[in-house]
Amino acid sequence: MTAQADELKRAVSFAAVDRYVRAGTCIGLGTGSTARWAIVRVGERVALGDAIVVVPTSAATERECRELGIPLAALGEREIDVAIDGADEVAADWSLTKGGGGALFREKAVALAAGTFVVVVTPEKLVARLGAFATPVEVVPFTLRIVARAIEAAHPEARVRRRGGESAPFVTDNGNAILDCSFGPIDDPLALDVSLRAIHGVVATGLFPSALTSAVLVAESGGVRALGEPHARRT
Repeated sequence: MTAQADELKRAVSFAAVDRYVRAGTCIGLGTGSTARWAIVRVGERVALGDAIVVVPTSAATERECRELGIPLAALGEREIDVAIDGADEVAADWSLTKGGGGALFREKAVALAAGTFVVVVTPEKLVARLGAFATPVEVVPFTLRIVARAIEAAHPEARVRRRGGESAPFVTDNGNAILDCSFGPIDDPLALDVSLRAIHGVVATGLFPSALTSAVLVAESGGVRALGEPHARRT
């Protein structure tokens, strides 16, 4: 990652926290290279005396919050006012591909529970349709082979995610495996999500329906801008 790219991620995450997070609230914080800057900004706010409690979306986010002295809450313990997270793709209708970091199940759980879900990205994540980025599908390990066969019966590839250069499968915080699936351009993310979750053994997919997304902030060289209403809602 270049220094410029990291600065854009910092700018958009800081902007999201400053615009949407009030003192005295409980928030959800995502996982990944963009969302980690939101953690940093919340840590600064807490250090200055703001009473902010965080529901983390992964063990990594939880660890980073603890290192910065950010108070934590379990999912369901407090009402989540706003959740802030990155995305691997944001389509024109604000549907998302998430899960490049492997935290898709918990990220979706927090997004569903939040009153407002704010997505923070850099420009290359904006796409007309989802599908260029492989769709992560979290799977119970016992069923991995049969789930992969079921997916590949209709689609060209369902590749087991590995840990870096290792041969061992990647393991999520929930103890599950991930299949990275190449579907090509996705016309109906919601329908694909429903069909995948109907396969016994699938826990969750990285397809987030557009209805979940409340706002999208994009960092560009000239500053941070909020996207206008998604195309599908322009009626």
